[in-house]
Amino acid sequence: MAYRNGTYIAFHAGGTTDPTASDIKYYRMLKAWHEHDAIDFQFINSHDKVASVRDTSKKATLLRSLMERLNNSKNMVLIIGPTTRFDTDWVPFEIGYAVDRCKIPIIAAYTGCDWVLQPIQLRPLWPTAFSNRIANSTVRAIHIPFKQRAIDAAIQQFSHDNLPTTPLSYYTAEAHRSLGIAAPV
Repeated sequence: MAYRNGTYIAFHAGGTTDPTASDIKYYRMLKAWHEHDAIDFQFINSHDKVASVRDTSKKATLLRSLMERLNNSKNMVLIIGPTTRFDTDWVPFEIGYAVDRCKIPIIAAYTGCDWVLQPIQLRPLWPTAFSNRIANSTVRAIHIPFKQRAIDAAIQQFSHDNLPTTPLSYYTAEAHRSLGIAAPV
């Protein structure tokens, strides 16, 4: 078995590397937080642990690389924005492999939310692969806003050895406030 200490980041790229046209900007934000000396945000990026592949690589080569990265991961951050549910190839595969094969928790980080206190209300944003695993209770997930301190806390807290208790776990309003996120009373 692989040494599982990485965090796998999944996002809808929309078939482009243009940061203004896809959720790659959020992935790059995570990397910037990690690299910034004044920001306490530490994680081992599973994408940096194996050789990179080009967008022109054969699908089988890409799949092998994704599986190797996921096999080395303790958790997955799934960046969920308004277009994530439209991804029909890589995001569904990543969710399925992460949950069904690797048994790692999903940290669902919502880009348009200031807080997440009722994850079921965000169902319209979910990719089908995620929604189905929530419905059949095969996924263990924490639902959080795409905020640096919330993501950092979830990455440090949840792993294949310490799963969220349900498919719809979330931080309480008090926990949001302790992370510096203003949540309603």
